[in-house]
Amino acid sequence: MTGRVVLCLIISAILTVSGVSAETSGISQDETAIRKAIASYAEAYNRGDASAAALHWSKDGSYLTQTEEPAKGPEKIRPALDKFFAENKGIQVKASIVDVQLQSPDRAMIEGFALFQRPGEENQEVLFTATYVKEDKQWKLLKMEEEESSVPLATIAKVGELEWLTGDWVDQDDAASVETTFRWTKDYAFINGAFRVTVGDHVDIEGTQVIGWDPVAKRIRSWIFDTKAGFGEGEWSRSGNQWTVKVKSTLGTGQKASSINIYTYVDPNSFTWQSVSREVAGELLPDIDEVTVVRKNAQNPQVESKK
Repeated sequence: MTGRVVLCLIISAILTVSGVSAETSGISQDETAIRKAIASYAEAYNRGDASAAALHWSKDGSYLTQTEEPAKGPEKIRPALDKFFAENKGIQVKASIVDVQLQSPDRAMIEGFALFQRPGEENQEVLFTATYVKEDKQWKLLKMEEEESSVPLATIAKVGELEWLTGDWVDQDDAASVETTFRWTKDYAFINGAFRVTVGDHVDIEGTQVIGWDPVAKRIRSWIFDTKAGFGEGEWSRSGNQWTVKVKSTLGTGQKASSINIYTYVDPNSFTWQSVSREVAGELLPDIDEVTVVRKNAQNPQVESKK
């Protein structure tokens, strides 16, 4: 693999979905269709099929060839890919999508990262942004932009196991409402969270949370701060679709507290949460029963914004 121009050509033609599946992170038919189109494109690339890969491009699709000349449309892209496959045998990619934003009914932006593997050469880690458009009811690739990742992809992949958590969520009953939001940071190093608990018409407490990968401890950790001057730290462990978080915290009063919080993925629009083994200043408190948390606009996923 030589130079950023070649790399741009590669990333444009070799997307493979790994990590979180479309079922666990997609919330609309269009997003699922986009993910399937990307997976199909990757399959064509990985078998060196330039004709099949070129058909995934839109009529206005454009990228730079190895000679830095733009090729526009499937008919001109195909011979460029054919030449590239002939000169770069055995190249493969492993990539993961971390966000699909539907900007309009016929336009979407996809963000993710990729690991390129070529026989006899060092692997290369890249972040990418792809634009897809809908033509004749099919999602086609319009353009691709890439940059080298400043964050190890192993770190992004580990935090990405919680990608399904990103979005806006609510748990509400007659007594209170809990609103929670999770967002990727710009460089995908962390997931930032914010929460608000409202009792009646009064905001009882608000707070922020940062979730990241500890490369030394080899586990996901989180840090939380609230408006009552409390702060804490959590250690995450996973079993299937369930995450257990052991939390130790200090209240604004100076008292020590601890709990075990359990997140269980149910489907793209819901998860359950409960808190057990709760303790404050050495005194055991009652468990908080399992509640179901739902995505705020699950009834209208087409207009959801993840960023």
